[in-house]
Amino acid sequence: MSNVQAPVSQTRSFFTVFLIELWERFGYYGMQALIVYYMVQRLDFPDDRANLTWSAAAALIYVAPAIGGWVGDKILGTRRTMLLGASILTLGYMLMAVPTESVWFLFFALGVIVVGNGLFKPNAGNLVRKIYEGDDSKIDSAFTIYYMAVNVGSTFSMLLTPWLKDYVNQTWGHELGWHAAFAVCAFGLFLGLSFYGLMRHTLDHIGSPPDEQPLHLGKLGAVLGLGALAVLASAYILNYENVARTFVIAAALVVTGIFVYLIASGRKSERPGLIAALVLTVQTVFFFIFYQQMSTSLNLFALRNVDWSFNIFGVHLWTWAPAQFQSFNPIWIMILSPILAWTYTHFGKRGKDLSIAAKFALGFAMVALGFFIYSAAPHFTTEPGKASSWVMVWGYGASSLGELLVSGLGLAMIARYVPERMGGFMMGAYFVASGISQYLGGVVANFASVPRDITNPLETMPIYTSLFFKLGVAGVICTLIALAVLPLMRRLSTAHHEHNARDAALESGVPTIGSEE
Repeated sequence: MSNVQAPVSQTRSFFTVFLIELWERFGYYGMQALIVYYMVQRLDFPDDRANLTWSAAAALIYVAPAIGGWVGDKILGTRRTMLLGASILTLGYMLMAVPTESVWFLFFALGVIVVGNGLFKPNAGNLVRKIYEGDDSKIDSAFTIYYMAVNVGSTFSMLLTPWLKDYVNQTWGHELGWHAAFAVCAFGLFLGLSFYGLMRHTLDHIGSPPDEQPLHLGKLGAVLGLGALAVLASAYILNYENVARTFVIAAALVVTGIFVYLIASGRKSERPGLIAALVLTVQTVFFFIFYQQMSTSLNLFALRNVDWSFNIFGVHLWTWAPAQFQSFNPIWIMILSPILAWTYTHFGKRGKDLSIAAKFALGFAMVALGFFIYSAAPHFTTEPGKASSWVMVWGYGASSLGELLVSGLGLAMIARYVPERMGGFMMGAYFVASGISQYLGGVVANFASVPRDITNPLETMPIYTSLFFKLGVAGVICTLIALAVLPLMRRLSTAHHEHNARDAALESGVPTIGSEE
């Protein structure tokens, strides 16, 4: 009787990562739905401080994977680091559930979440890359479905946590609802870890070299010790705006330096792909400035200037809490993701799939359309100063399609253009760039900060819609720039594929025209 196990299918391996990503995002977005409201309504932060504090936290959450990717590649292993990150995230959300009004305690809990996300995020994405290594069409499709996991989890949590917060507050009082909602986020991570424990054998053959070696307790202790220091540093950064700004500037310089160094020192065959990745990463930075409005300016707009009731032809359908409006983003993503994944695969088989650069340009056009819809809110009101809820539905629909075309393919872009030996590190650098733009998004959102003495919806409406219109114009400009660089991207992509084909032929011993001895 043979003891040889049948090989695990790519689909089963992918599904394991899909599930833990789904529950990790359940926790993150459940927290994101409430965090700005928590600071404004519970901790009495003014708009501008709440926007910048959360945007600085989001920046740190996105910057941390630059180190987490390296830890996964070189120190602990991709699988182990992903699991460690999920465990630390669970602890972070448990701390958020502690009923206290201490600002420093909040910043400490957010610091734990920063470290956990830094260890989890790049390694989960890198596992998906390793599962489908070498098949561009499947990578695009897999990352689009993987991106849907983010939005399955976030849909349920964004609908659940605001409802639970209101229910517990009304039932037990003492503002315990906020912390009950954060506790649910921790429970989501616990479920994700449980599913991973049951299905971990499907990833036994996927990972980085350290995964194949016994766990080195000294290295684990070093990672945990440096992680504890990073928690304290994150809390300090969140409390001081000037420090946060300096950190973001330094991160931008570091990412730029990383790309310049790798392009200059890499093999000639790798340079076109790295330059293409740099161009698309810069475009992603601009996208996330738009994206950050969902948890800041758009979130506060829903609180103050949107009718929370959904009616059609005079018939009342339902009423939502304002924080639940963010869930339209993942709802649209879930609707659109399978359609786009099928489209990529269908046209990829026929050699007619759009390039990633062309998809980015189309994505910016959709983002611009979304903000123009938001800016038209004064023309679709149900009462003075209160926009119809359907404005948010269609605005989020356009913006979410843009998100799928840009952010949804960001990880696929790294997988396609960056050499495997740089995969985890460059995926981390991509997240750093995204984090920089998260903070910049908070700076932009503050152009719509409402002074505390203004409470009339008729006065707050133009403050928001003026910003949304300007963002729509900025989206059009980004679209035009993305279209202008398409010829360059085609040349870089062609050179990248030609060099890869030549290198593969040389490795296999097959002579190619123009090959060098």
